[in-house]
Amino acid sequence: MNYKEIIDSIYNSSKNLKDNGKLAAYIPELANIDPHKFGVHITKVNRFEYGSGDFEERFSIQSIAKVLTLTLAYKTFGEELWKRVDVEPSGTPFNSLTQLESDKGIPRNPFMNAGALVICDILVSHLEHPKQDFLDFCRDVTANEHLNYNQRVVASEKSVGFTNVALCNFIKSFGNIHNSVEEVLDFYFSICSLEMSCKELSRAFLYLADNNYRTPTHQHVLQLSQARRINAIMQTCGFYDESGEFCYRVGLPGKSGVGGGIVALSPGQYCIAVWSPKLNPKGNSFKSMHFLEEFTTATDSSIF
Repeated sequence: MNYKEIIDSIYNSSKNLKDNGKLAAYIPELANIDPHKFGVHITKVNRFEYGSGDFEERFSIQSIAKVLTLTLAYKTFGEELWKRVDVEPSGTPFNSLTQLESDKGIPRNPFMNAGALVICDILVSHLEHPKQDFLDFCRDVTANEHLNYNQRVVASEKSVGFTNVALCNFIKSFGNIHNSVEEVLDFYFSICSLEMSCKELSRAFLYLADNNYRTPTHQHVLQLSQARRINAIMQTCGFYDESGEFCYRVGLPGKSGVGGGIVALSPGQYCIAVWSPKLNPKGNSFKSMHFLEEFTTATDSSIF
């Protein structure tokens, strides 16, 4: 299959698509992004790579980082993890407090903000230097020593993060946050500020598509059963209350972030990352979702 030709064709037909989305301006730093940026990059399990547009420009991956924190926590603590966070779709927005009271402080899944905060709390409890240790893990997975947090985005998130502060305190009231709220939130805001390009993202998530993937230090990132379970959660929960729509239209496990990025993967075949900063009303990149729907149709690579 000629992936280069397919990507270029869909990219060229999509770049001038009317996009009624909006930047995530509620985070001041994200309001400064050029709304016309658009990039895509694919990495196949045989290490073929190709990109179009702004695929080498870094952006704040935001909630896409939740997959990486979940991976590190699952790798370290195994099935014990699920005692503190569930694996069910929420049907509610990413920053919702609605279900926490009825569920007694157990978040529905690790990709909601509430669930990601619990995962961050677990890592804060067990890592000596959480922010540096997480960054080192990401650098190892991507074989890229130059990945870093964007401190301007961290400061911007903290300046408006009132809902996340409320979520963290509410979960702590049920005893499911063990560390100080301030420490957990500092770690959470930092991981959301991690910057990658589409090229780096498509490489970073290859461990979920390739059963034989090893880091540059020759380590498996996850056991096969663990990778399959994270893929399952991405399939059902990766796009908050639009997860069903993404599953229906694209048919791949994936994860979005309000920085405009989406990463998706076809197990045994490839990992693909798309970036376009303008978001639809559900907080997912309008143009990226359109591109991926066209791509899986053209390549017949929906998993269904």
